[in-house]
Amino acid sequence: MHTYTEENYLKSIYHLLEQNEQASTNDIAASLKTRAASVTDMLKKLAEKKLINYARYQGVSLTPAGQKVALGIIRKHRLWEHFLVDKLKFKWDEVHDMAEELEHISSVELINRLEQFMDYPQFDPHGDPIPNSNGEIKAQLLQPALALTQHQTGVIAAVSDHSASFLQYLEKIQLTIGKEIKVTEITDYDLCLEVTTDNKVLNISREVAKNLLIAL
Repeated sequence: MHTYTEENYLKSIYHLLEQNEQASTNDIAASLKTRAASVTDMLKKLAEKKLINYARYQGVSLTPAGQKVALGIIRKHRLWEHFLVDKLKFKWDEVHDMAEELEHISSVELINRLEQFMDYPQFDPHGDPIPNSNGEIKAQLLQPALALTQHQTGVIAAVSDHSASFLQYLEKIQLTIGKEIKVTEITDYDLCLEVTTDNKVLNISREVAKNLLIAL
């Protein structure tokens, strides 16, 4: 058994390692909104449990055991988010904090039955892949809308910003998962995009386009 704090650290390290080969103490501290000194103490404990590889000033990586724990937490988090949106009809901007609490439920049988009850969903409401019971993740080839060229078409498959304000904005302008968009114009000055979707024309900022992930 691992403590909630240990699980949160392992999950945070996993997400940081998706972007870089190693996670620094400062990166982890920023991710978890805590002090670097506290992070150092926890990293030593996780290294003693052989959940991470840690050498001071050299960054952190997960051991196979640590990765298994992290993927288990991510699996539970994303399954609960799917359940809250699909079955309990919460909005996609409301479920993150609830899933943060539910992800620490330890019963493997409960999570497996939850997955079965929902007919084995592969993605959560934000388009993130749900690891299966073996910790395997279905790879997605996605690119930010910002990388699209003029007249290119794609489908919104995920978002990289999960903040409530961003998700609420997308809901308001109806740019949600599964919507097809076509880039009709790219502004030279600031690279804002004009896109069409559902026969509507929308102008989206560079920041929004950076956080919309598109399947071509």
